[in-house]
Amino acid sequence: MQLIAQSGSVEDYLCETKEVNYSHPSIQQLANELYNSSVSETELVKIAFEYVRDQIAHSWDIQSSRITCIASDVLLYQEGICYAKSNLLCAILRCKGIPTGFCYQRLTLGDTPEMGYCIHALNSVYLSSIGRWIRLDARGNKPGVNAKFSLDEEHLAFQIRDYYEEMDYPVMYTAPHPKTIDVLRRHSDCIQMYLHGLPTEI
Repeated sequence: MQLIAQSGSVEDYLCETKEVNYSHPSIQQLANELYNSSVSETELVKIAFEYVRDQIAHSWDIQSSRITCIASDVLLYQEGICYAKSNLLCAILRCKGIPTGFCYQRLTLGDTPEMGYCIHALNSVYLSSIGRWIRLDARGNKPGVNAKFSLDEEHLAFQIRDYYEEMDYPVMYTAPHPKTIDVLRRHSDCIQMYLHGLPTEI
């Protein structure tokens, strides 16, 4: 799939926002812990991706009712759904000057369409060392989900199944899509939100 940049300016993929609050001391501290002078750009992206993928629990997987959104809160509570986890990964990387965007997929909420559809969030990252964007999905691995860092073939959490009318959205957004933030703001119980409140299209 050919990715499409929402903005032609790479600087727009470095901006701090309310949700991507990378000047927060906890984000700064984590980014500094993950980064040292011997770590290359590519290694830093891999380390940050694997940290968010593996150390931040997906709220549905642990059946938590807590809803997180802002990157520093995701880090504080060590959990969030894909919308929240993508905010944290973006914050860590932008903190270190690595352009990072937001990408989305339309997936079935369950294994088949009977339960309906939902929007899934992941990140796009620009690596100057290879001169192009890659997509990374820090949702969190579990049986049947095995997302990996790769510069070549994508290893995302979910493969698009055209026969179920799932789809990749090609746009790389500079900020979290308003629909994803709105749903996090409007709900107070993550399990109920996940089952009944997630947006179904961008």
